[in-house]
Amino acid sequence: MAAGTRRIEVDEVNDVTVAKFTDKKILDESNIQLIGNQLFSLVDEDRRMKIVLDFSNVEYLSSAALGKLITMDKKVKGISGKLRFCSIRSDILEVFKITRLDKLFQIKENREKALEGF
Repeated sequence: MAAGTRRIEVDEVNDVTVAKFTDKKILDESNIQLIGNQLFSLVDEDRRMKIVLDFSNVEYLSSAALGKLITMDKKVKGISGKLRFCSIRSDILEVFKITRLDKLFQIKENREKALEGF
């Protein structure tokens, strides 16, 4: 992947992959496509089984981005992996609740809580 096009920063904590979004606003269709591809490659290419998505930088998230997150969840479950979200701002969390995605995703308060018990 070309330098400068990374939309997520990937860290390893023990055997858990932590992917932190670098963009404050995930609204633009081409960015969402890039983010989706980068997230999906963690599963499809790297076969990572334990993933935490860190939303601490994210201020805005479009509905198209939610679709990518649902696909990501399906991919992770498809390889019997686990996916957790953390550090979601309250206004974005409200969208997750309205769309009932808070029932689909495991959402934790912060990175430390997301890493517990993996």
